[in-house]
Amino acid sequence: MKNICPNCEKETNLTLRQEKEVVEVRGEPIDVESEFYVCDECGEGFENTRDYDSLEVAYQEYRNRHHMLQPNEIKEWRKNYGLTQKELSQVLGWGGATLSRYENGALQDDAHEKVLRLVMEPHNLRKLLEESPHALSVEKKERLIKELTEAEEESCSFERMFEEKFGNYEPDILSGYKKFDLVKLYNVVLFFCRDGGQLKTKLNKLMFYADFKHFKEYTVSMTGLRYIHLQFGPVPSAYDFFYAELVREGLLNLDEVFVGNYPGENYVSNKEVDFSCFSDTEIKVMSEIKEMFKAFSASEIKDFSHKEDAYAKSNVGEIINYSFSSTLNV
Repeated sequence: MKNICPNCEKETNLTLRQEKEVVEVRGEPIDVESEFYVCDECGEGFENTRDYDSLEVAYQEYRNRHHMLQPNEIKEWRKNYGLTQKELSQVLGWGGATLSRYENGALQDDAHEKVLRLVMEPHNLRKLLEESPHALSVEKKERLIKELTEAEEESCSFERMFEEKFGNYEPDILSGYKKFDLVKLYNVVLFFCRDGGQLKTKLNKLMFYADFKHFKEYTVSMTGLRYIHLQFGPVPSAYDFFYAELVREGLLNLDEVFVGNYPGENYVSNKEVDFSCFSDTEIKVMSEIKEMFKAFSASEIKDFSHKEDAYAKSNVGEIINYSFSSTLNV
């Protein structure tokens, strides 16, 4: 590329080069590819700040690792409701520049991340609007509340009921420091039930290993599910309830099969997996777990799970602590 070199101030050929760089974000080292130009005339290099920002790339990776909202997600959600930055900031009670910084790439703090996640739920945004009488014009406020009420009614079915009844807990060590995510839960089930399906006993163990392995390697679970110690190994809390709903919604097919002389339930995916809801690390972990246990029968994976500290050192009916993932045998 031919351009003016800022060092020697001559028009010359500039060669684009890349090298690995470690950028520290909130004490966490993140490897990124940095880009810079080298002047063919003077041999000096300078950053390619116009087309590439290594700090921005590091922030994106940090958000992926910690399952935080990306700037485009915040902006698209806001525009979907026809809100300006100023209007949404007034609803949230934030300073005028805060939201703008986040939409333009600044890394949001944890408190603001939680607020954004909460306000993206239609019923939470509606409550905020009702409590912020002067944030919007009367006409706009009435229109939005009507839209949000309709959105609530559409979603206030199984998903809302399940989250309130079974997923209404704060992220902690018993959920793998993640808020319960029903969409991700459904797609984990669909992923493991592809290609012939899974017997219920084996499916429960695959989900346990996926969540606990992801916590072991990345300090956060995938689904935010809690797992219970039962006779046949660790199982997701309320698993029968959400399997039944997936069958009722037509996302899973339930086949009655016999394993030896005993009847069993085999779940088969009836819908494509929405991989967009997963991070790269989550897809990697699910694939590794599926590959590792592909030749295991339901009985074999049950016996394998019984040897885990997560099972051996917990009691029947007890929620299994994710801290046991440190000794996981996968």
